[in-house]
Amino acid sequence: MNRFYIETELTTGNTIELTESVFHHWVRVLRAKEQDQAIFFNGKGGEYVVTLTQINKKTAFASVDQFEAADRTAPFKVILGQVMSKGDRMDYAIQKATELGVSTIQLLTSERCEMRLKYDRDQKKLDHWQSVAIAACEQCGMNRIPVILPPVALADWVKSELPAARFVLAPNKDQQNVLLDCSPDLALLIGPEGGLSEAEINTANQHHFQNWCIGERILRTETAPVVALSILNYHFSS
Repeated sequence: MNRFYIETELTTGNTIELTESVFHHWVRVLRAKEQDQAIFFNGKGGEYVVTLTQINKKTAFASVDQFEAADRTAPFKVILGQVMSKGDRMDYAIQKATELGVSTIQLLTSERCEMRLKYDRDQKKLDHWQSVAIAACEQCGMNRIPVILPPVALADWVKSELPAARFVLAPNKDQQNVLLDCSPDLALLIGPEGGLSEAEINTANQHHFQNWCIGERILRTETAPVVALSILNYHFSS
């Protein structure tokens, strides 16, 4: 069945009106008909089987038939500090990080960051990135939506209140296994396309971020979270 995120309270036995976005996607785009079923989730955990009961010209209604306590969250809790990049690269990073179980994405600016957002003019961009995360959850089966936080300066973020386990993707001369005995509650810092400056890495280190080198190749900024989160999934699932 198709899966849809809906911003409304869901209770079995109730009938709900579809939101505009769900109505457009399910009824208009996918041509759903009365008595068709789908899965709804609202980000509060679990999912619901619903049946389309009534279709009008501009709205529709569905009965909430069954609750499934499905929990597909990752075996870890990661706050991802991702320096912003332009175009589709940022969409890709958010989409894949969501699929791989990130819990929060903190957008960052840095010395080599390619873009700056002004909150009064770029709320649409933030809303777009949040919608990318929602669509990724609809596709992959996640029932909790990671929050996309407005950008802050990297230097300010590393000083903020974060989990005790903190990692920055950077060269590691000692090459020790930084994940050994690591807490599943952690923060992960990933730099921009041009990489973090030495000063930024030092600042992160001063605030208890450990350097984590995940290979000899230099990864693109949108590839790095995919590789790092895949390793974390394997590490905490084994």
